[in-house]
Amino acid sequence: MAEQKPGLALLGAGIFACSQYVPTFRAITDVATLRVVWSRSQEVAMEGALLCKDFSPDVQAKWGEEGLEEIFADQSIHGVTVVLPAQVQLGIVIRSLKAGKHVLQEKPVGTSVAELRGALQQYYEIATSGVQPPIWAVAENYRFEPSLMEAAKWVKEAGSVYSVQVTAEAAMNSTNPYFSSAWRRDPGLKGAFVLDGGVHFVAGLRLICGAEVTSTSAIAQHLEPNLPPPDNVSALFQMDNGCTGTLVMSFSAVTKKINWRVLCSKGTVDVERSVQDGKHGYLVQYFPQEGKAKKFFAAFSGVQDEIKAFALDVSKVVSGVKTASEADPRSSVSEAVFDVAVVEAFLRSSDAKGSLVSVELV
Repeated sequence: MAEQKPGLALLGAGIFACSQYVPTFRAITDVATLRVVWSRSQEVAMEGALLCKDFSPDVQAKWGEEGLEEIFADQSIHGVTVVLPAQVQLGIVIRSLKAGKHVLQEKPVGTSVAELRGALQQYYEIATSGVQPPIWAVAENYRFEPSLMEAAKWVKEAGSVYSVQVTAEAAMNSTNPYFSSAWRRDPGLKGAFVLDGGVHFVAGLRLICGAEVTSTSAIAQHLEPNLPPPDNVSALFQMDNGCTGTLVMSFSAVTKKINWRVLCSKGTVDVERSVQDGKHGYLVQYFPQEGKAKKFFAAFSGVQDEIKAFALDVSKVVSGVKTASEADPRSSVSEAVFDVAVVEAFLRSSDAKGSLVSVELV
């Protein structure tokens, strides 16, 4: 059976949607057709659609509640990619799923574990109604980065995991396009940049170590007045494979460094953000107890790979080749929920003056 090329809509036309999603849609026209660009405002929707005319000449701009309802009713649109502020994103995701649309949403999947419990319950109710639920995927590109996947393989080769150190110095200043992002500065969003960026580093930790964080003792601080609180987190954590680790995350750093270093019984695996031949990516190095050290570098491709994987999954589901439950597990909503739960545990522990807390399961 020939697979059908699905129609997709892009919900959101902000900085990230236009800089990352639009170029990816341009590169996968053989896999999917972008039919609509939607935004809450007419001006932004039209500007976003204009960027897509060169590869999707029939793309439409839609906006507001009326435009959203038109997308939900359009049978030629099989899936939506949702790139909106975290405070409003989850509500539109659930509405899209209830309308029968497959969904790829940006991380974080939600703003809190409590919010996610309610959303997951609504998703599960679709299945109990006798209807096959659509794909609910979450775009966490770290799970698709080739270097991080390679690091996970090398950690398995390196024997028992003893400990891990995570360092994330993410200089968030006026040179960063997301510095002035209103939704990340919303006082009602607990965690601010720590939540939005922290899920990346937790996703990398879980992938590389092949284990889950079970408990943590953490202190969060607010050190840079130009950033919303908190902007720094120092955490000690335990994983379900028996290893312990530390995480130091700072958005007020003046330097940039992202690193995971995993100490194992047969050697050490080190992963660090790097640049080679002008390309940004991650350098993975394995220092074994015996034999020669080895290294691997790959340029960033996670965003493109996750969007293409979603489009291919939608194509296969629409064509009857697979079911939604067989979609790429790296984008599964359960993975993204756990990332949020770990970051929330850091913040809960800090609220309790560094007391040991368990990561809440959803």
